[in-house]
Parts: sequence; C-alpha cells; structure tokens
Amino acid sequence: MAKETVKKTSSKKSASRREEPTSGKRASTGKKGTSRKKKAKKKRRLIIFGVEIVAVLALVIGFYVVSKFDTLQRPDVDTEEIQVNETIQESTVQMMSGYTTIALFGLDTRQAGQLGSGNRSDTIIIASINNDTKEVKLVSVYRDTYLNLANGKYNKCNGAYSAGGPEQAISMLNMNLDLDIQYYVSVDFLGLTKTVDYLGGVEIEVDEAELEHLNNYIVETSEVTGIETTALTSAGLQTLDGVQATSYCRIRYTAGDDFKRTERQREVILQLVSKAKETDISTINDIINAVFPLVATNYTNEELIAMAPELLTYNIVDTTGFPFDKVSATVSGKGSCAIPVDLEENVKQLHEYLFNNSDYEPSDEVKEITAQITSNTGY
Repeated sequence: MAKETVKKTSSKKSASRREEPTSGKRASTGKKGTSRKKKAKKKRRLIIFGVEIVAVLALVIGFYVVSKFDTLQRPDVDTEEIQVNETIQESTVQMMSGYTTIALFGLDTRQAGQLGSGNRSDTIIIASINNDTKEVKLVSVYRDTYLNLANGKYNKCNGAYSAGGPEQAISMLNMNLDLDIQYYVSVDFLGLTKTVDYLGGVEIEVDEAELEHLNNYIVETSEVTGIETTALTSAGLQTLDGVQATSYCRIRYTAGDDFKRTERQREVILQLVSKAKETDISTINDIINAVFPLVATNYTNEELIAMAPELLTYNIVDTTGFPFDKVSATVSGKGSCAIPVDLEENVKQLHEYLFNNSDYEPSDEVKEITAQITSNTGY
C-alpha cells in the first residue's frame, strides 16, 4: 500500500489593525465610532461562530470514533473470575496502584478475527503505564516460559490462552508474577498486517540470517491474511510492508531463538506507535475501519473514551523480556522450555523494573509455584 503523505497546513493570524492615535483626544462617539463598534461586534461574533464550528467538528469526530468502538470484539470475560494472588503484600498493591497494567496478546490464528480460546498467544506483552509520567514499559513474556497455567497444570505459558481464552491467560500472568491485571487487548496476524500497511510500512535492518526465514514466513502470512507481497532480495535497511513486517515478527530460528523474536516484535511496535502519533486523521480513520473488527478487548466504550485524550501523551521508554534469568531445557512431555531460574528472583526483578519497587517480597503463591517449577524441572 502506498504511503500516504501527511499534509501540514499552516494558518496565519491576520494582524489586527490598530486605531490611529488621536493626539491625546478621546475617540469620537459619532458615526465613525459607531461604525467601529459594529465592526468589533461583528468580529467577535465571527470568532465565537468559528469556535462553535470547531467544537461541533470535535463532537462529530468524537461520536464517530465512539461509534467505531462497537466494532471491537468483546469475548465474554468475567473479571470476577480473573485470579489475583491473595497474599500479595499491601505495600506491593499500593505501589502497583500508581500504574495501569495491561496484557497484550498476539494470537497465532489461521482464521482472521478469531480471537477467543483455542488459539495460542505467541506474543505475550505486559504494558505498564506510569499514571503520573505517562511513561510506558513493555515486557515480553517468552511464549515457552514454563509456568503454572492458572489451573494447576505446568506447561509453556502460551497454552493458557488456548485453554481458557484471555480470562485464563490474564490469570496466568497474575498468579505467576504477582500482578493485578484486569484488562487485555488481543490482535491477530491480519490486524497487525493492516496496521503496518496503513501507516506506510516500518523501517527495519534485516540481516542475512533473518532474510531467508522472513521470506519463508511470507508465504504462510500471505495465505492467512489474503494480502500479497514480494520476497526480499537482499539484507539491509529497508521499508517492510505489512506481510513482511508480520513475517519478521514471527522469525524464531536465528541466534537467540524466541528471545530474539520478542525483540523484533517490540521493535515493530515502537515504530508503529511513533508513526501513529504523526499520521493524519484520514489514515487513522482507515485504520479504525479496517483494524477495530480484528481486535478484542474487555475495555468498555466509556473506559476507552476516558483514555483516548491521553493516548498521544504516552511514551514508550524501555522494553525487555521475561524471565530475566533463565535456562533453555527440555521438560518431559512439554518439549523445550524457557525455565526461570528461579521464578521468585525473576519476579523481584520484574517488580523493580515495572514499578520501581525494590522492596517487593513475593507472595506465598509465587513461592509455591517457584518450588513446584524447581521440583518439576530440577532448576
């Protein structure tokens, strides 16, 4: 898709004409004075009328966006059923209350718009927003991380979404990481692909090791999304279209495996956020129309309306992956997993990273899960 040109219009304020000095005498109150008063009054009416037009346009745009919120998917998620550890320290709860924490899921689904259970969440990102500074940190939870799936079963963490949809996936994050996440946003291949295309692509330095894998993934990504593209002919810095960028995000067979893949995903997200802030209203309108039906969330329209004015003030200041300390090992019946060594210490690092909480102490539940992981894996 061709990149749309962002048009910038400049407005010049017409200089107001000043009255000529009257050599110390007061202005006449005759016909000329009356004429000036009429002109000033007419000018004020025009200014007020202009402000009213701007206000009406803002309301129309606002109502239009609000109407599009209804196109978002909202699978049945009972927040009362989302699990939160009962023994989290009060000081930890207080510290987290200064942040808005959201779960972001990218689903490996072959049917566009199918965002419920039955699909593995190959991308799991925790977004932490400092409510005061509007600074955002993103943490990718590696999809193969060996954790409690919030049902007493231990396996790769991306299986939680497949087993119980967003409700179980959020509970999995809360239980293992001592979090209190209540909201999520999910998107699939097609949603990401269309967003990249509407924003004119993303500039990525593709190295030789990534080139072959990216071109291989292009075939399947095109089939799933129904959008055609071309293979890359060389490595280096280039602008990737939607299918190419989505395929780039899927690469996991180079050095670094899934750990490197999550870096690629965050790299693409950073560029999309930056470009979205600078794009024109027409492009935003196209994205809303095309992508909203491919996004699922449990945010209500009212909550989204309240958040909307602040979205452009958010700045992503840092990203990382979890667990920080890990080993890759084969677990019987589960395959190759990323095993936190150990979970308790990793969660301490996570709370310091996300919430600047150096005094965090893990809950009893996290300690129990840590012990079980060690028992199951030997790490």
